[in-house]
Amino acid sequence: MSYEKIVSLLGSDAENLLQYQSQTISKEQLHAPGPDFVDRIFAQSSRSPQVLRNLQQLFDHGRLAGTGYLSILPVDQGIEHTAGASFAPNPIYFDPENIIKLALEGGCNAVATTFGNLAMMSRKYAHKIPFVVKINHNELMTYPNKYDQIMFGSVDDAWNLGAAAVGATIYFGSQESSRQIIEVAEAFERAHQLGMATILWCYTRNNAFKKDGVDYHVAADLTGQANHLGVTIQADIIKQKLPENNGGFKAIGFGKTNEKMYTELTTDNPIDLTRYQVANCYMGRAGLINSGGESKGESDLVDAVRTAVINKRAGGMGLISGRKAFQKDMGAGVELLNAIQDVYLANEITLA
Repeated sequence: MSYEKIVSLLGSDAENLLQYQSQTISKEQLHAPGPDFVDRIFAQSSRSPQVLRNLQQLFDHGRLAGTGYLSILPVDQGIEHTAGASFAPNPIYFDPENIIKLALEGGCNAVATTFGNLAMMSRKYAHKIPFVVKINHNELMTYPNKYDQIMFGSVDDAWNLGAAAVGATIYFGSQESSRQIIEVAEAFERAHQLGMATILWCYTRNNAFKKDGVDYHVAADLTGQANHLGVTIQADIIKQKLPENNGGFKAIGFGKTNEKMYTELTTDNPIDLTRYQVANCYMGRAGLINSGGESKGESDLVDAVRTAVINKRAGGMGLISGRKAFQKDMGAGVELLNAIQDVYLANEITLA
């Protein structure tokens, strides 16, 4: 996809997103993605040579190889949202081989999915595309529904089936978050011992985070703090939802704030809100990849490109987009993944 096509897809948002220049946290303060990211950032950390090798493997695969950006296909919705609801739009994805094929044909850096999916196809594909094993999930079979991330297997098992990285979710703000933090911190320590990279889904969850009709689960201040907790337990890469508003701490009336969080460090522009998320990832030393979000049908391509532009211009490291790709036929899914990647390949789209 050409830069001109990206401009066309963004329509009336094009100028605001592509020409915007941030006046909050300057781009010079960020540790921006690039071909040398592992050498420049992680080589001076406590990460072992094996972790560095697997991180480099993630960066060196697919259409974005050598750029420092990531395009990952995540398919854990069969557990998180039920398999029927997730795969009914295209039942071929009940078969885990097709999930991996979509990631391969879509030019992704990696495929992130369940123990069962990757173990079933391990010997055929572990050497063809980096595996990211999602080690915990919220299962939706308990009635009434509860929301808690529980472990579905061991880090050692992820290593045995050939994973380059493990992924996990923490519901920051939930009653169970303290236990989840401890579990995931221990799992990430073990993953690093075995040489695997770590990716953390830093989600906020608490019924109180919705107030007066506004959903503050996607507030920049709350998601930014979730990111900061995630990098504290040594996640190498942070997955976070794109911020849609700000002021969650103030609206709900908890936590500690400084007014500069809402004046000098952010604005209402989505690029600045996302840059605040990047800042909380040690100014980009841990890469921020934003979520592609749910599939909404005809607007999926535009929405995916818009999210990629915001993430890239904010200083993020890429996108992790699943439902928009696998809830349609494979050809259309490949096209959408390629469109996301084209944003990161476009030299005209730079840090704001």
